[in-house]
Amino acid sequence: MDRRKFILRSSLASAGLLANRMPGLSEPLPADYQSNGMPVVISTWDFGLIANQVAWEILSHGGRSIDAVEAGIRVIEADPENASVGIGGLPDREGRVTLDASIMDENGNAGSVTFLQQIKHPISVARLVMETTPHVMLSGEGALQFALANGFQRENLLTDSSEKAWVEWKEHSLHKPDINIENHDTIGLLAIDKSGRLSGGCSTSGLAYKMHGRVGDSPIIGAGLFVDNDVGAAVATGLGELMMKTLSAFLVVELIRTGKDPQDACDEAIWRIIRKYPEHKDYQVGILGIDKQGKTGSSSLKIGFTYAVSKNNEHLLEEANACS
Repeated sequence: MDRRKFILRSSLASAGLLANRMPGLSEPLPADYQSNGMPVVISTWDFGLIANQVAWEILSHGGRSIDAVEAGIRVIEADPENASVGIGGLPDREGRVTLDASIMDENGNAGSVTFLQQIKHPISVARLVMETTPHVMLSGEGALQFALANGFQRENLLTDSSEKAWVEWKEHSLHKPDINIENHDTIGLLAIDKSGRLSGGCSTSGLAYKMHGRVGDSPIIGAGLFVDNDVGAAVATGLGELMMKTLSAFLVVELIRTGKDPQDACDEAIWRIIRKYPEHKDYQVGILGIDKQGKTGSSSLKIGFTYAVSKNNEHLLEEANACS
């Protein structure tokens, strides 16, 4: 299948403003800044173009990959029109918006939050877990208490449009989760900076109309996200239960470690799902990978998984090759 490519060469003004507020920036680098092919950013779905541009503003000014990852994901979390991440995310079957997120830096440090409510930016809470606690994961009420103690504010994350969709779902659903490629589109973002530092993160409101308390793959290190600065990184999106059963992100990185390029590694991770779980035909899964040299790969169960790649001052939207 031919890949769709859309080239977007100009940065968003809002992306520049956000990047200027992030730490770790220096003066713009010389014109040969990308001479070694770095930096590179890759992220999930069409909205990844916006996330990438925000991340790129930081990387192109010499910032760290971890700052770029957080900033890119935050802008998607803050978009109330996005029904699968942050504010505006579709709720569970009880009408409550619950969020999951994880983040990893170049040193192998990791932080995540699960079942977090009333906080718009779970990716930033996850980073605080990583950097200020001895733990990797906080969940539910404990994650909320931690966020509030660190200056985050409670917000109503259920927008009018998401509430309306939930009410309509209740009338016809028989309380079954709504599973398709439109309503569980995690923002996953991987970045490598000029110094070769790899980082990654992902954030989601999870499966629409899920059982209250359900947690997917996004906050699970090794399932939805994995970073090894010596090798590469991977992030996943789609029906999280399938990635949790196969540790898809960890698998991709380990396959890269054995010598596979990122594309072959992503394909193998998808084929493992296909071989082991016949029910895959009803769902969508997408996986992105990047190696230490900045080479990228992508694969999905079905046609329709788009992702954004930024390098050499270009922002591209592409469609992954589907394995089934």
